[in-house]
Amino acid sequence: MLEHDHNRQRVEDKMSSTPHVAFVGLGYIGLPTAVVMANSGLQVTGVDVNAINVDKINRGEVTIVEPGLEDELKKAVESGRFIASTEQTKADAYIIAVPTPFTEGHDVDMKFIYSAAEAIAPQLEGNELVVLESTSPPLTTQKMAKRILELRPDLKADSDDAPADDKTIYFAHCPERILPGNAMTELRTNDRIIGGQTSEATRRATEIYASFCEGELLPTNDVTAEMAKLTENSFRDVNIAFANELSLIADKLDIDVWELIELANHHPRVNILQPGPGVGGHCIAVDPWFIVSSDPENSKLIKTARNINDDKPNWVINKVVEALGEPEGKKLAVLGLAFKPDIDDLRESPALNIACDLADRFKNTAISIVEPNIDLLPDRLAGLDNVELHSLDTAVESADAVLMLVDHKEFKEFDVEKLKGKKVIDTKGIW
Repeated sequence: MLEHDHNRQRVEDKMSSTPHVAFVGLGYIGLPTAVVMANSGLQVTGVDVNAINVDKINRGEVTIVEPGLEDELKKAVESGRFIASTEQTKADAYIIAVPTPFTEGHDVDMKFIYSAAEAIAPQLEGNELVVLESTSPPLTTQKMAKRILELRPDLKADSDDAPADDKTIYFAHCPERILPGNAMTELRTNDRIIGGQTSEATRRATEIYASFCEGELLPTNDVTAEMAKLTENSFRDVNIAFANELSLIADKLDIDVWELIELANHHPRVNILQPGPGVGGHCIAVDPWFIVSSDPENSKLIKTARNINDDKPNWVINKVVEALGEPEGKKLAVLGLAFKPDIDDLRESPALNIACDLADRFKNTAISIVEPNIDLLPDRLAGLDNVELHSLDTAVESADAVLMLVDHKEFKEFDVEKLKGKKVIDTKGIW
């Protein structure tokens, strides 16, 4: 018991000094989080495989669109508390925020997590904390820990039933919970789930996140933390699927679905979300499938909602076909490619998928893309003879039909008088 207490005290003494955090993955979640950590006093090394982005970041140049990030990045770099690197480093804590795509069978593809684990393993000496932030199915953190310990058999995982020593590694899952476009605020103010595999892992992770998070830090275990994040996004997916299904029914009955939902939401216990062209992003469009793959037998509602939302783009495309009639020689303006308003994130975007499908179907139709948050067309559309990136006014002025897919602020402020005489398919109800 005395040896156990001595080891715990040594751990606390080490963690009471400013810890060095290696943040693995500098994308839409990783870069803002690493910067906020550094500006809250931690020493942070951001690790990413993209050398071009690493160089830009070290010059204080942002690689994603996120309000407030540029100023905070420059502050972090100038302070000396943040540096980006393509090489993994030794640190007191490692936080992994890499992509978690799903396979054809809708299970998680572990390749990026395993790659991060394999880079971290040689750096470990003992007494380090390894946190998985990437949204993952239940038991993924355990799989990551197993891979690390397979590579380092001289080390061991912490256990609540045995004393720690110099060769102990601590594992936790702390899922991110921010809204792109408001990340710099929500990183600090949102509550966070801290899911350690042991009570000590939870304590250590709590100390790291308490350095910058003003919200409540909610302790649990790693498997529950993994499931909690999936549950949050599946709840929203089911609600959106209900709204999207209502939009199909309302269309059949010649009802304005947005008026319908507004009226229904006046009930004090009803809060229906808004329909749209589908569901995108790396969270809501992906996470429910992780629950389905974990327990197909008992996830019937979640699977049905996912199928409804995945099928909504086909309905939108059919509406465009009806609007264009004979498409030969027609001009179509497609407004928005991002998966949500006022960001540049195209991941899992139904708007992008719709634009690509239309470009493939209507090769003799001139398609003008308007996406105010990007400077170049994505690879899937770049180089196509019938597709060009245009300003909003130019695209609408020459169009026979206008397809509104993303409610960017520029589109909300557009003079609807300029739409007179044109076929309009408004999937967001802003006009």
